[in-house]
Amino acid sequence: MTDFSDSAAGMGGDDSADQATMTPLHEPRDGIPDVVTDDTALAHVCARLAGGSGAIAVDTERASGYRYWPKAYLIQVRRESAGTHLIDPIALDGGLTPLVDVLNDAPWVLHAASQDLPCLAELDLYPAALFDTELAARLAGYQRVALGTMVEQLLGYRLEKGHSAADWSTRPLPSAWLNYAALDVELLLPLRDQLADELDRQGKLGWAEQEFEAVRTAPAPEPKAEPWRRTSGIHKVRTPRALAAVRALWQARDQLARKRDRAPGRVLPDSAIIAAASADPHTVEQLRALPVFGGKMQRRLSPMWLRHIQIARGLPKEELPSAAQNNGGPPPPSRWSDRDPDAAARLSAARTGLTELAEQLRLPVENLLLPDLVRRLCWEPPADVSPDALAAELAARGARPWQVEQTAGLLSAALRTTSG
Repeated sequence: MTDFSDSAAGMGGDDSADQATMTPLHEPRDGIPDVVTDDTALAHVCARLAGGSGAIAVDTERASGYRYWPKAYLIQVRRESAGTHLIDPIALDGGLTPLVDVLNDAPWVLHAASQDLPCLAELDLYPAALFDTELAARLAGYQRVALGTMVEQLLGYRLEKGHSAADWSTRPLPSAWLNYAALDVELLLPLRDQLADELDRQGKLGWAEQEFEAVRTAPAPEPKAEPWRRTSGIHKVRTPRALAAVRALWQARDQLARKRDRAPGRVLPDSAIIAAASADPHTVEQLRALPVFGGKMQRRLSPMWLRHIQIARGLPKEELPSAAQNNGGPPPPSRWSDRDPDAAARLSAARTGLTELAEQLRLPVENLLLPDLVRRLCWEPPADVSPDALAAELAARGARPWQVEQTAGLLSAALRTTSG
């Protein structure tokens, strides 16, 4: 059995491992495990996991870009002395209670945990503690933090990749896909060890633990007030009437995508919504003359799409959406100089100070403090901007203790800056 922890490349910074000494890892050390699809197999796997030791490496595969719902179509787990296991939650009609009983009492190791935790929560799976190897790598100062890159740099192995964008709702799952899925947890535990050691050497392990806990306990995001405004290319749409058409088509598409459990972009691409809203067709023939709408599926749906465009066209003026989105926050920083020069000066000072500090600490400035939090403070500062008062304000707005300690004094000075 290969001891992956003995294969670590040099640590620190963003040095790449020597390509000539890289060891290709084409398959898991113990081969591709059978997929768990029934209650008996699940009970056996959970007994093995319960008999293992330490943290559990966890990953999921979803069908993003194919399905509407971001559910987990495969769960991969690995634990020391228990091996790697692939679990099909779709096939397990009896539920995942045995897996819940094991996983929810254990610490987890994930890469980019915020991508996987929501779909695992839908299955009542929650970590007792968390180590996120992607976030750890960012805090340690690595610039390229994809799993394959980190495994190469720190462990000297090149993972077999290539199926991350596959339709994981496919059944049966091809063997090559299962191989890829198993490899995604094969090295997470030794990677965790290397990153934890590096963070400890840099004095950042406590910072990372605070960040991991914030990710673990983060509430589900609030639904967007106007999600249709995120349609790609919407900046090309200038008039309220055309925006109403975008909204109508987006909402009709979303309803159909939900019903069919298909990714919205596969029901109707964003580009087609923008083209139709801009062209404002009055007949089915005019709509079908536009790109995408002449295809087989869209020809069948074109009367429905046209009906929604017509409804938007007939809305009274007071029901049309405004051209500007109101997100409840400050305006875009590009407008601050005209609207509030002092706020623009405060933001410039804060950004300069935070960027310099982030470089000194060797971590991304957005991990030092959320840019949105910085903008809101600079646009509308609290009455008391003393370091102690600002520290309390940052904590109340969700900044972690390590962030408060590093940035409160800097921001206190920045918020006293004026344009004069």
